[in-house]
Amino acid sequence: MTPARPKSRRRAARRRRRGFSLVEVLATLLLVGVVLPAIMQGLTLATRVATTAKRRSEAAALAERQLSEIIALGQWQQSHQAGDFGPDWADYRWDATAQDWAEGAGGAGAAGVREVEVRVTWMQSGREDFVSVSTLAYEQQESSDTGASSSGSSSGSTTP
Repeated sequence: MTPARPKSRRRAARRRRRGFSLVEVLATLLLVGVVLPAIMQGLTLATRVATTAKRRSEAAALAERQLSEIIALGQWQQSHQAGDFGPDWADYRWDATAQDWAEGAGGAGAAGVREVEVRVTWMQSGREDFVSVSTLAYEQQESSDTGASSSGSSSGSTTP
């Protein structure tokens, strides 16, 4: 063997034992110091958006449920109602209004047709947020033999 080989093996072994230099460690810490706050801000924003989406989804479902109950019980003829959803949904409150429906802006609506709107509100991040759902309800005249009337409804819409 030539004397060059043992020296190259020692150099290779020395390189393997060698750690990071101070410059490499400082550069890594600087990079982490810049990137970590941006990542944390992104996670905070994502959490806030997810919470808002969850609250809006729950409120929309509660509004649809309350609107269906008002229509089913025939309470849609009352002009104003309000309430809450009990202890299971303590953060949410609802407010329902019914008014004669006017087709278009300032137009005359069909006789007996009322627009029923349910608005569900809750507090989020120090401000009140809401979801509104509405439908049309009408008095449907049955045959002249019975003289009774019932209610019907059309499609609803969700308004943020």
